[in-house]
Amino acid sequence: MTNIDRLLTAVPTRLWIDGAGADPLEGASFPVIDPATGETIAEVADAGGKDALRALDAASRVQDEWAATAPRERSRILRKAWELVIARTEDLALLMTLEMGKTIAESCGEVAYGAEFLRWFSEEAVRIGGRYTEAPSGNGRILVTKEPLGPCLAITPWNFPLAMGTRKIGPALAAGCTMIVKPAEDTPLTMLLLAEIFAEAGLPAGVLSVLPTSDAAAVTGPLIADPRLRKVTFTGSTRVGKLLLEQSAQQVLRTSMELGGNAPFVVFDDADIDAAVAGAMTAKMRNGGEACTAANRILVHNAIREEFTAQLTEKISAMRIGAGYQDGTDLGPLINERQRSAVAGLVDDAVDAGARIRTGGRRVEGPGYFFEPTVLDNIPSDARIVREEIFGPVAAIIGFDSEAEAIATANDTEYGLAAYFYTTNLDRALRVAKALESGMVGVNRGVISDPAAPFGGVKQSGLGSEGGTEGIDEYLTTKYVALPA
Repeated sequence: MTNIDRLLTAVPTRLWIDGAGADPLEGASFPVIDPATGETIAEVADAGGKDALRALDAASRVQDEWAATAPRERSRILRKAWELVIARTEDLALLMTLEMGKTIAESCGEVAYGAEFLRWFSEEAVRIGGRYTEAPSGNGRILVTKEPLGPCLAITPWNFPLAMGTRKIGPALAAGCTMIVKPAEDTPLTMLLLAEIFAEAGLPAGVLSVLPTSDAAAVTGPLIADPRLRKVTFTGSTRVGKLLLEQSAQQVLRTSMELGGNAPFVVFDDADIDAAVAGAMTAKMRNGGEACTAANRILVHNAIREEFTAQLTEKISAMRIGAGYQDGTDLGPLINERQRSAVAGLVDDAVDAGARIRTGGRRVEGPGYFFEPTVLDNIPSDARIVREEIFGPVAAIIGFDSEAEAIATANDTEYGLAAYFYTTNLDRALRVAKALESGMVGVNRGVISDPAAPFGGVKQSGLGSEGGTEGIDEYLTTKYVALPA
């Protein structure tokens, strides 16, 4: 039996409700597809609205008890979960590669990154503060406490099947909130395995539920409409985020939204070109380009644009395409045919508008959802690829002549999640970092995500922050107690 067969035989495929595997009340299931082959690797229980309310029943029943659990005990469970996730790195990485497509190396990196949210928030659980002070008028005392919001719904995407869950579960559990997770239809297996790991770590039944489904609205609709739910946290497209915000408004739910991106990657004429190319490779091709923080528009000063483009093209054209679990693979498949078609459509539109293909630009024939690693330049400003999130292995290079032009172009988008730029001038670094309309800015760095730092955007890229000391605040409410003098 191969490692893949062994893993798929043991991986959980039922719903996870009230601390155990559960069958859906409607008895349905849906397939999970290996994007490298297009073949089914598992059949997973398909949750419906009644299952969602079962999970909320469990979460509501244990909410007060979990909130009253000592912070040190909540911390201990999160720490133990971190240890178990690290111990299961090989299984989790292979499972993510099978259902999402990224290379094993990148999946191992995600396990380390995703697990770190559990360790970080295990430490934050015992540092929830408040304040006590005399009222300025002298007529009383002011006591401010932070308390858990209550049951939460987390809706996670397919591109980071583990980390997008732990980034929400970690702070929720640390704050004393119960949580229901609705993982992406394409990648539910990793989250179901994580639920089992939490049970092994000692998490009480009912505190965490996982509801895979082929009909997201059937699950999220009843939950958001139920007054027992107090929070919705979502990572995904801006279009869906707006719909969830509208629905959440009916119950005045707290929300945190990590939505779409259109990250600029700016290379100034004083940049270290070798470092900038290496940074662009990471910022663009990490996770196959399927990341909201991926460099979407690579803006390069015209004085160095050809040199930079030639170096980047050489590196990207050398990437080896294949299944993520095969040795030597640099770039795995896209998640599904719908996403591959979307990427191909953006490339075709750009070429039709006058862009030039330096390498790649086509679907890969045969099984699976592969697309060639691609570099485009001479891109006109009205091409769709300038406005829309690519979410694929396509580097779109645009020239500029001045710092002011670069900043204006970088900010010319409805999004504002991540931005990157390369320069060796300290004054410019400080000036440009301030001018960019983005929640996160990388200076001479191609990777900026860090569990110890706040992750979030401005404009239509979302609301709130995940990670850092700010992350736990998303799951806490402030209470003021007026005391006599």
